[in-house]
Amino acid sequence: MQMRAGYYTGDRTYEVREIPDREPEDDEVKIEVAWCGLCGTDIHKFEGKNGASPVIPPIILGHECSGIVTAVGPKVKYFKPGDRVAADPSYGCGKCSYCQQGLPNFCLERHGVAKGFSDYVYPPEQNVYKVSEKLDLKNAAFAEPLSCVIHGLDLIQIRSGSAVVIYGLGSIGSLMLQMVKLSGASVIIVVEREKEKQKLALELGADYAVDDKEIEKLAETFNIDYVIECIGLKATMEQSLKIAGKNARVLLFGLGDPDEPVSMNQFEAYTKELSIYTSYLNPNTTKRAVALLESRKLDTDAIISASLDLEEMGEELKTQKYAKKGKVMVRLTGKH
Repeated sequence: MQMRAGYYTGDRTYEVREIPDREPEDDEVKIEVAWCGLCGTDIHKFEGKNGASPVIPPIILGHECSGIVTAVGPKVKYFKPGDRVAADPSYGCGKCSYCQQGLPNFCLERHGVAKGFSDYVYPPEQNVYKVSEKLDLKNAAFAEPLSCVIHGLDLIQIRSGSAVVIYGLGSIGSLMLQMVKLSGASVIIVVEREKEKQKLALELGADYAVDDKEIEKLAETFNIDYVIECIGLKATMEQSLKIAGKNARVLLFGLGDPDEPVSMNQFEAYTKELSIYTSYLNPNTTKRAVALLESRKLDTDAIISASLDLEEMGEELKTQKYAKKGKVMVRLTGKH
């Protein structure tokens, strides 16, 4: 039996290949993929940059996937064919010194176990999460990006009544905005140049939606307690540090370019007593992400800009026609 898989093959090229299908082994859960989100790291990889790990093509893209279990390995205890599930693509061995400290994102054997641009994935049981019937599988594919957002917000611990600035209203920024709204922030400001995204920011709960020039003036009117940068550009990361207020916490969440290091005024950061955070992957947050999605407290439909077939992704990776507007969902079976 054969199955399809969407590969980045190097030099900004993408192709759908036929590869062998197989049955699950040991504690593997075989999932027929319904939907997979296009992540910013997929675009980074396509453009010849690294994602969360070094990239050596050819590689199957995608990792934000949901689907239906079709078979399980002999050591699987808690899943059966027909279960609706979402997968956490990041494997932790559970045995190394980092895993023993509850830090599987730094696992010495960490690797991807759910390459979602394919008809089937085979993650180990520990990386699979059941999804209830009330959650559409298309929305369930947001479990992985939302779990990353949850980890970042866990790190900075937003206090209710605070003023929060979010840079960028891509899919991550849109999830951040809604989560910050749930946290009880008193003022939420989204920094975004595109007018359509500014409009969406206000619809999703932002109090202000401004561009990168307007934010500097706005930041002079009150103390910014938290800044969350979701773009990854040198300029926006540097401005994040500049506009942050006294005793502020700054989360540099966007994936930056290793060839463009960020500059900062250490004396200014010292006089403001800034705390600067970064966030790496999604340790132990996927179950909470699924619970939030099932609660329907987040509007993920508003974030989706397009639903495309696997064969259409080569053009999308080159042009980013829809990725620039929001979250692109890759349709495998398209089951709901």
